Amino acid sequence: MEALLIIDYTNDFVATNGALTCGEPGQQLETYITDLTVKMAAQKDFIVFACDLHEQEDPYHPESKLFPPHNIRDTDGRKLYGTVATAYEHIKEEPYVYWMDKTRYSSFAGTNLALKLRERNITSIHLVGVCTDICILHTAIDAYNEGFTVTIHEKGVASFNAAGHEWALNHFKNSLGAKVL
Repeated sequence: MEALLIIDYTNDFVATNGALTCGEPGQQLETYITDLTVKMAAQKDFIVFACDLHEQEDPYHPESKLFPPHNIRDTDGRKLYGTVATAYEHIKEEPYVYWMDKTRYSSFAGTNLALKLRERNITSIHLVGVCTDICILHTAIDAYNEGFTVTIHEKGVASFNAAGHEWALNHFKNSLGAKVL
């Protein structure tokens, strides 16, 4: 069994005026991620929307020292970007779709993701979203450590750091044994 994880594809990370945007590289993923979501929904594969969640002016979160405020609860910045948002609206009530708040880079850190995957007998996960060298990377490492087979969709990931993006793609293959499509 397989699952698709769509990680942090929100306005703050993708839109031109997003608080911590990848900009054009992230925007270029829109059609690919939307098409993959529709395809996997048609197969009734488990689809996880894993979205970063922060509270306004939280001085205790470690990212508050590293990045400007982003993905704040109940803001437009935290909403899914573009046609991915539209695809989500069409399938959000389906039993194979799961919205998940996350508060760390990895979608596994402090969440019930591994449990949700295992209770559905899922052994293989596909990762798309942003940022390749931050949240995608940390999720892939934790998935590897949890024993899941990982596939990264190169046309479905981006970063605001081109060198970090390329480094992460090599790390997925060479250190995690992930398939990069």
